[in-house]
Amino acid sequence: MSTILMSIKPEYVNKIFNGTKRYEYRKKLCKQRIDKIIVYSSSPVKKVVGELIIDGVLYNQKEVIWDETNIYGGISKDKYDNYFKNSEFAVAFKIKKCIRYNNQKELKDYNINNAPQSYIYINNKGV
Repeated sequence: MSTILMSIKPEYVNKIFNGTKRYEYRKKLCKQRIDKIIVYSSSPVKKVVGELIIDGVLYNQKEVIWDETNIYGGISKDKYDNYFKNSEFAVAFKIKKCIRYNNQKELKDYNINNAPQSYIYINNKGV
């Protein structure tokens, strides 16, 4: 299993950590199996704020994913449709557990210089 560091907009980070968003959507399936996501809250926060333990990854046509996840998707149908407008398929990471860090971290703490557009694989050791 692998760990990724993922950029997520602050409004969705807040929904994840308050429990109203239990799925994180992406357009492309990761090549490796993922069991943990390190959460980078994008601008204006620009900090690593916690981690997510993943219970599974759903991959299917975007309409099927919406039907299966929308109650806990934390996003409106309009925003979902706009995000996936040029995609036939969708990925939904099912969040099992959230761990918010007491002390937010910098990307440099993970030997990363720039925030990833979507996500980046990171080494589990020494992190």
